[in-house]
Parts: sequence; structure tokens; C-alpha cells
Amino acid sequence: MSESTALAITAATATSSLGRGLAAHAQALQAGRSGLRPAEDLAGYAHAPGWLGAVDGLDAVAMPSAQAEYDCRNNRLAWLGLQQDDLRERIEACRSRVGAERIGVFLGTSTSGIAQTEQAYHQAAPGAFARLPDWYAYRYSHNVHSVTAFVSAALGLTGLSQTISTACSSSAKVFAAASRAIRAGWCDAALVGGVDSLCETTLFGFHALQLVSPQACRPADVRRDGISIGEAAGFALLERDSEPAAWRLLGYGESSDAHHMSTPDPQGAGARLAMDEALARAGLQPVDIDYVNLHGTGTPANDRSEARAVRGLFGDAVPASSTKGWTGHCLGAAGVLEAVIGLLSIQEGYVPQSLNTDQVDPEIDIDIPLTPRQQPVRRVLSNSFGFGGSNACLILGGAV
Repeated sequence: MSESTALAITAATATSSLGRGLAAHAQALQAGRSGLRPAEDLAGYAHAPGWLGAVDGLDAVAMPSAQAEYDCRNNRLAWLGLQQDDLRERIEACRSRVGAERIGVFLGTSTSGIAQTEQAYHQAAPGAFARLPDWYAYRYSHNVHSVTAFVSAALGLTGLSQTISTACSSSAKVFAAASRAIRAGWCDAALVGGVDSLCETTLFGFHALQLVSPQACRPADVRRDGISIGEAAGFALLERDSEPAAWRLLGYGESSDAHHMSTPDPQGAGARLAMDEALARAGLQPVDIDYVNLHGTGTPANDRSEARAVRGLFGDAVPASSTKGWTGHCLGAAGVLEAVIGLLSIQEGYVPQSLNTDQVDPEIDIDIPLTPRQQPVRRVLSNSFGFGGSNACLILGGAV
């Protein structure tokens, strides 16, 4: 089963509050340095609740002139992310091999360019029938497909493109969608990823749900009290497994438990189903996994539910940690960001600790590292769970 589903990951990158590119993320993880800062310390966000994982310098990012109409915070973040780790050069090389029409683009987002719409309404002319500013164009910003259309155009890719917006599992599910498309013969390679940027809708929406912590989030901690929101752009290039690569996508699993609009199934049934499916598709057993990157938002319900699912599958034999104490919850970009962190764990032989966790909740009876661990990591299982019970699990491995 694994031979038919494994794909080579020939390039990968991430841009988040930890920095730009793989090296910046590896250094921050090794040093235990969080990218989270109090909102009150960030220009433009002093009125927002909690701590934020903001990407510096987005206001200075110049969009490519041919795609100037796509200018918004989310697409600027995407463009900044595409400049890192020679990703554009790797895509160009792939395009030379297979053709621009044979590279699919599969991106996840939940915010898209909502911040642009918020700015437009702030500037709208007063009156009962307020007119939005002439510079505002929904199609190129708020439209959920905006980021995928922009990335495809900026890279000159003319093949299949798809945007997936399933809340916080969006950019994990793109790996599954791309894998199916390649196996079906619709494309020979795929750029997968996710981009989500800070906006008032999510900052105050999650606050209204009483899910935002007043301090930096602390996953699995006995006193955890909510999330910190971040933003990120992450990408990976998937090709057929015959291509030489440092990493591989070994399997994926998806499920929908539909327990509640915003609360996970208390027993983690949907999470367990996604993990079981990923292992089966990869042809692996739980003992074959060296590290579990938890969805681990830092909310009481999520962490408890996920821990029950992980405990039922792995016991306490596999180290498991959330990396949202570094980056915050990057929502639609969380899946790909944490997949890239999983790739770095394989590359560096490193299991990141659960940053900001002081005392593990006794109900979370799995192996939560409180200090970093230097050890061989061959395979990583990475979980991403979205509102409404939209679950995804990825299994990543090193080169054969």
C-alpha cells in the first residue's frame, strides 16, 4: 500500500513568526525561542487580545507587478514565503521537466484576504448604503481562491489548482488532495501549502468564543486556557517517489466526526480514525512512528480529546508535542507549518519540547517532552483538526 501512495518531497519551506525559511525555524526550535509576543507590543494590534505570532515586514513586501491586483496581507505573506529556501528555483526545475500544465497547486487557507475587506469597510463612505473604496476588489483578496490563483499566476503554473478551506485542517488536507490528483494522472507534481494571515475577524471571533488565552498558549499544561493566534505561509513540492528527495510523504488519513461546530469529540474518535487511516495507507504500525506532532491548541477540550486518541493508539511510548507554543495557532496554515516542522525533526534528529508547558495535565497521559530531545527521527505523524470535526493526519519520512 505504501508503494502506491508515497511521494517525494523535493522542496519545502515555511515563513512564520519564527522567521523566514527552514534555517530560521530550525534555529528557533533548537533554542526554544518562541515567536509569540503580546498583542499590545505589536504595531496595529495593540487593541487585540492575547499573544500573537506575527510575521514582521509584510507591509514592505512588494508584489510582482504582473499580479499587482492581488495585493493584500495574505498574498504578500504567500509571496514572501515563496522566496525562501530556493523554492521558486526548485519549482522552475520541476516545470522544465514536466511542463507548467502538469504541476498542480493545492493551497489551504481560512482567512484568505479578509483583512483587506476589513480595511475597506473601515474606509467606506458613511451612510445607509456605504460605498466601498474603489481600490477594493473582493475577487483578488477576500475570495478564498485568491491565494491559489495568485500563486499559480506568479509562478506561471497553468495546471489544476484547488483551494481547501476546512478551518485548521486546511493545509494538511492539501497533501491528501494532491496525492490523489497525482495518482489519478491529473498532474505529475504538485505545489502544496497554506497561507493564513492575521485579521480582526479571527482575533475577535476566537476571543468571542472564549478560546484566546491572555498569555502565550501552553499546550497540555494543567492550567492551559486557550490559544494564541499566529500567521504563516508554508509550501512543499510533491513529486513522484522516483525523484531524489530528502523527505517523503508516506501516508495520510482524513475523517469527519461532526461532533460539534467548534468542540472535538471528547473521546477523540475522529482523530483516532484519521491516524489509523494514515498508518494503514503508509503500511506502518504505531511502533514505526518516532514523533507525533500534536494539533495541541492549548484549549482544555482539544488537548484532552487528542491525548485520548493518541494514548489509545501509541500508549505513552512515543514522544508527542505541540509546536503552537512557538508559532501560535496559524489556522489554515497550521497543517503545512507543522508538517515542515516535522520534516525538520527528521532532518535534525530532534523532538521539540512542548514550549510554555510547566506541568502536564494528569489527564494527558502521553509522553509530553518538557525539554528538547536529540534523537533519531525517521517518521513523524502530524495531526491537524478543524472546526466541525474536519480531521487530517500526515505521516512523513526521510529518504529511503
